[in-house]
Amino acid sequence: MDSVVELAERVRLRAEAGAAGRYVLGIVGPPGAGKSTLAGRLRDALGVAGRAAVVAPMDGFHLSNAELDAMGARDRKGEPDTFDAEGYVAALRRVREGHRVAWPTFSRVTDEPVPGGVRIGEESIVITEGNYLLLDEGPWRDVRGLLDEAWFVDVPDSVLVPRLLERFLVGGRSREEAEAKTAASDLHNAALIRATRDRADLEVALA
Repeated sequence: MDSVVELAERVRLRAEAGAAGRYVLGIVGPPGAGKSTLAGRLRDALGVAGRAAVVAPMDGFHLSNAELDAMGARDRKGEPDTFDAEGYVAALRRVREGHRVAWPTFSRVTDEPVPGGVRIGEESIVITEGNYLLLDEGPWRDVRGLLDEAWFVDVPDSVLVPRLLERFLVGGRSREEAEAKTAASDLHNAALIRATRDRADLEVALA
């Protein structure tokens, strides 16, 4: 099991050993695996160590519900083509180049992206987390080359499924809807994401 303090020290050392510029870490895993939790804890641990870091989530590049409705894809929300992958890659490239970036986030209350939810300024370490950072198809294939490191985080389905159900129930779905969405979409996505784990530099099991 890896402690967040040890992982933060790994990031700090690698960021300081690299050339001048930003260090960009990607955290990848299935929905509900704990990516955003790990990213937030890393950011906080780096702050304690005196290194400013910011989290830039992939979820901010969800297509809007109106766009998904126009595509007839609302029930597939969360699959690779229901994100603005080109927009994500373009924003990540600007981060890689050291620019200030207004980065979108995602609201689980409105179920919609929030433009400019995170402002990336002078931070030298950027942690981006999401499902498809290691996917080697379409626009997603460009992501890996923009990351200094990629970490894979996962949990067994016995942990994953209850987390996903709770997420959907809190978001206002009925239990029947939550179970259907988990079985028909999220577990399918999880299998696709797990197939990319061999492209990661490190597999993380949190203590």
